[in-house]
Amino acid sequence: MNQQVAPGHVKEVAARIGLAARSLGGCDLARLIEGLLERLGSPLTTDKLNTVTVADLIRVFAESRDAPTKEEIKQAVRYLGGEGSEVTDLPAVQPYSEGELPHSVRLAVASNTSENLDGHFGSCKRFLVYQVTQTEARLIEIRDPAACQEAEDPNAARAQMLADCQLLYVQSIGGPAAAKVIRAGIHPVKFPNGGAALGAIEQLQKTLLAPPPWLARAIGVKSSLASRFVLSEE
Repeated sequence: MNQQVAPGHVKEVAARIGLAARSLGGCDLARLIEGLLERLGSPLTTDKLNTVTVADLIRVFAESRDAPTKEEIKQAVRYLGGEGSEVTDLPAVQPYSEGELPHSVRLAVASNTSENLDGHFGSCKRFLVYQVTQTEARLIEIRDPAACQEAEDPNAARAQMLADCQLLYVQSIGGPAAAKVIRAGIHPVKFPNGGAALGAIEQLQKTLLAPPPWLARAIGVKSSLASRFVLSEE
């Protein structure tokens, strides 16, 4: 199996598939791996496993004499997405009440590990939601998009779950998905190199000192810029 898994992903991929197989009643492991390779292509990676849906696994076992139940398949999808396969080191969420931080912007960060900006919009494990002012960044919520994978349009569902945010930071996002995010009233910003979420937030706080017009409107202040400024990473 190692030759079918990307280097650096072997342990994590094996752990996820092992947990998924056990949740499927000890299914034919070879058939599960074969089905994943047919669906995702080789090599297998954690990002690819994050995209597996209930419908995918139903198709994999459609011709099995002892096909798993839908509940077993749902649990397997959660395991393939990373649930239970590693010890998570999630940052602590801080208390927040609406209106508590005047002139703040709400930012969602696509994340897979700890407090890092390292997720693809359509497959990240979670969104870290921050309320950000010029001087403070408060993590107010961690949102799990797992249920969105079962929606008719997973990317539209992800956009809607973030509809109260003005900004979205991602490591990557496709054009059609970005259009759905924009239609939801959210401004997506790509950071191809990823990094610590707080590092990107520090850049945002500098921007808030002289916000572009659209961002100034979002936080309820007057912009000092005469022309529109497109927010991007340095």
